[in-house]
Amino acid sequence: MKTVKEDTTLIGVSELRTKADQIFKVMDRSMVVVERRHKPKAVLISIERYEKTEALLDWVEDQVLGLLAKEREKGTPRKAYLTLEQVEERLKIR
Repeated sequence: MKTVKEDTTLIGVSELRTKADQIFKVMDRSMVVVERRHKPKAVLISIERYEKTEALLDWVEDQVLGLLAKEREKGTPRKAYLTLEQVEERLKIR
């Protein structure tokens, strides 16, 4: 286990198998990046952080959908609509 930033810890897959209890304790204060052959494969976060992230994403989605609905109310021509990919690109989600 190696802490690379105050809120990020790196672990290998084998550590995940053998040190689960320690890793769960670390997850309370930082996110844990699981590596396989020195390449990031997964991120572990506490359930509280996950729930906050999901709530934030839901809020952002609601805001975007609200803005799209307002544009449609104004009678925006069909070809002026953005695709989901264009919205994600503009918001730098991907």
